[in-house]
Formats: sequence, structure tokens, C-alpha cells
Amino acid sequence: MTDQTLTPGPTADNPADDEISLLDLLQVVVDNLRLLVLGPLAVGLVALGIAFAIPPTFTAKVQFIPPKQQQSTAAAALSDLGILGGAAGAVAGIKNPADQYAALAKSVSVADALSTQFKLAERYDETLKQKIRKELADNTRIAVGAKDGLISIEVDDQDPQLAADMANAYVVELRKLLNRVALTESQQRRVFFERMVTEAKANMVRAELALKASGVDSASLKVSAQSSLEGVARLKAQISVQEVKLAALRGYLADTAPEFKQALNELAALRAQMERADRGEDVSSGQSDYVARFREFKYQEALYSLYMRQFEVARVDESREGAVIQVVDPAEKPERKSKPKKALVAVLATLASGFALLLFVFVRNAMQNTATDPQAAAKLVRLRQGWARALGKN
Repeated sequence: MTDQTLTPGPTADNPADDEISLLDLLQVVVDNLRLLVLGPLAVGLVALGIAFAIPPTFTAKVQFIPPKQQQSTAAAALSDLGILGGAAGAVAGIKNPADQYAALAKSVSVADALSTQFKLAERYDETLKQKIRKELADNTRIAVGAKDGLISIEVDDQDPQLAADMANAYVVELRKLLNRVALTESQQRRVFFERMVTEAKANMVRAELALKASGVDSASLKVSAQSSLEGVARLKAQISVQEVKLAALRGYLADTAPEFKQALNELAALRAQMERADRGEDVSSGQSDYVARFREFKYQEALYSLYMRQFEVARVDESREGAVIQVVDPAEKPERKSKPKKALVAVLATLASGFALLLFVFVRNAMQNTATDPQAAAKLVRLRQGWARALGKN
């Protein structure tokens, strides 16, 4: 018996279809070469012509440095308030403060201000504010630099000068918005003490009116000297401040903390002094009304003076920190359009149409081959019937 190498040849189950299929595909491409070349070129030329007909869009860009959120340097000046000054201005930690300013630039307040200033309702041919805001947002890109922290605002418009004006207007409106909201530590302290000054002033005026209504007589002044009353008033004000200090400490310290215990002991000592001062007063019923009102007036006056000093300190800190936006590169009138990019449009249209035509040629060739194969034709008929039933046409 002679050894023979068994090499399976092409059979019905194992045909050498790979080479034949590739050759067939290449043959289909060659047969339709003119369509596959001239068709995409024609589409690319048409797309290029359409790109020339589209009005050009210009992009203006402004870059600025957002305000820095600094910690307060007035801790020494706030020693008479203890923890009150720090508690009044505590600001929640933010991973990237620049993101907050970018979000404010995207706010409805800024968008509506720009819409009014540049009459965007007429320019965008829209009447609903929501649609105007959306159109403005689509034409605006606000981003924060990952490394440098700069905020950039890009505005698209068919008018290059208007694009530059709108980009710069974003910065102006953002500054106005920052004047209305308190973001930094010094701003929040200023807002807090401003509110306390207003309340203390109103209370002081009411106490003064009540004092005048009680009348002043020499006997009252002899029984309770003014210096004594002022001392009691200051002591009462210190107790109020210490109570606020304890309330602030409870927010982040346990009751067993040494600092909390010390503040509690100081409050107890102040209250003990107040009790001794109250027991030391010896006034008649007719004089006690004037004395109580005079002491209340001095107490409100001391609080007003205290809060007013801290309000001025907060204003100085805010002016030094100066929640000021520093513009690095103001937006200028763009000299070249940003879109449409005619060459890119033509290339993409050519490639897309070439791929579509190639797919069309292959599908058409497959359909033609199917028509000559009875078995494939029967499958195609069943496929069409099943499709018709699915659509409810059968």
C-alpha cells in the first residue's frame, strides 16, 4: 500500500469561498468604479457649494480669573466675639470654586440680562424666554481650565462685533450678580453683621423712645448712677455674646471638649456677676421703670456698637479680597469665521456618500445574485411575506 497525502479539496460543505468572495467583491467594485468615484465627488462638490451658501459664524472668546476665596484674617479683631465672627462667615468647602463661578455665568439671571441688553428675542426670532435661553446656551460655551483655573467664555454669532460684545457682557453681568450674592467668607461675614447691625439699630431706637417716654428725674440719677447702669448693660451684652458663642461651638465640638467647657464656665461667671449686680440695685418702684429702660437702652447701644465695628471689619476684608473678576484676555472682534469649515464639510460629505454608495452597490449585487438562485429566491419571498405580515399588510 502506498502512502497518500489526503488533502480535502473544495466540496459543497467546505468550499474555498474566501478567495472567491474577495475576488467577487473586488469585481463588484471594479464594475461600479465610475459610480463609486464620481458619485462621492459630486456630493462633495454640492456640499462645498452649500457650505459657501451658509452664513459664516464668528466666535469671540474672553478669559478671566475668578475671585479667590480666602480665609478671614480678622480673627484677632474678632477676639471680643470669640467664635461668633468665624461662625458667621463659615463657608462650605468647594472642590473647585471656579466651577461655582462658571455655573453662575450660566444662570438664568445672566441669560435674561443678556437677552434684554442685546434684544435676543428679535435676533433669535423667539418670544418664549425659555427658548431664548436655550438658543443662547447653544451659542455659548463656558469652561474652566483644568490646570490654570481660568474661566473661558466663547460666544458664537453671525455678527463678529456682537459676538465680542456678548462675551464681554457675560463678565459684566457676572460681576453684577456677585454683588448681589455672598460667596466668599468675607462676603458672608459682611452680610451677617449687616443684618445684625440693622436689628440692633432698630432695637436701640425702640429702647431710646421707651427711655424718653419714662421721663428723667434727678432722684433716679442719684439712686442709680449712669456709670453703674452702663456697666450692667455691658455685662448683659457680654452674656448675649457668650451665649451666641456657645451655640456656635455646639455645632462642631462635643460638650466634653475643653474649649466648650471653658466657654461654659465663662458664661456661668458672667451670669453670676449679673445676679450680684441685680441684687445690688436698690431702687423704689417709681424709679425702677426708668432704671430698667435706661439699662435696656445702654445694652442695645453696646450691641449696636459691637456689631457695627465687626461690620466695618468685614467690609474692609471684602474690599481687600475684592470679589473682583480679573479679565486676562477680553473678547475682541474675531477676524476669521469659526464655521462652517468648508473643506471639512466637503471631505465628510464625500466619505459618507462614498460609504453609502459602496453599501448600495453590494446590496444591489446581492439582490441580483439572489434572483438567479432558486433557493435564495424562495427565502427572499418568505422574508417579504413575513415582513408584510409583521406590518399587517397580509
